[in-house]
Amino acid sequence: MALIRDSKIDKPPGKLRLDKWLWAARFYKTRANAKQAIESGKVYCDGHRTKPSKAIERGTELKLRKKSDVKIIIVKALSDKRRGAVDAQLLYEETPESIANREHFAELRKAQPKHWSTFSKPNKKQRRMIHRFKQRDSV
Repeated sequence: MALIRDSKIDKPPGKLRLDKWLWAARFYKTRANAKQAIESGKVYCDGHRTKPSKAIERGTELKLRKKSDVKIIIVKALSDKRRGAVDAQLLYEETPESIANREHFAELRKAQPKHWSTFSKPNKKQRRMIHRFKQRDSV
């Protein structure tokens, strides 16, 4: 006797939650991280701040800010399943202006000198020098 199973057809949804799509498109490691980024104003949907439960569809423009990078992407496909990076890149397309801006700012960052913090706790020799300097001023 053969078992009859319901076969789920991988039918793409018409609309999908924003946090779920960002997770599936591999912009964030977890849905919680995606939700936190959306709530803190780092993700804009069609030019407006949004909520994690916002339903997005194909053609939606998203603006994502991570550290000093700003990406403007257009949603090309919807998926609620997290897959490999190659498959995830098929879900969106970055605008040419966004790519040009990111490359421009990357060049500017490379051109700037790296500022290493030289401030640290003084060692014994430096403390003695500071102490002598203060003693000299008080006399």
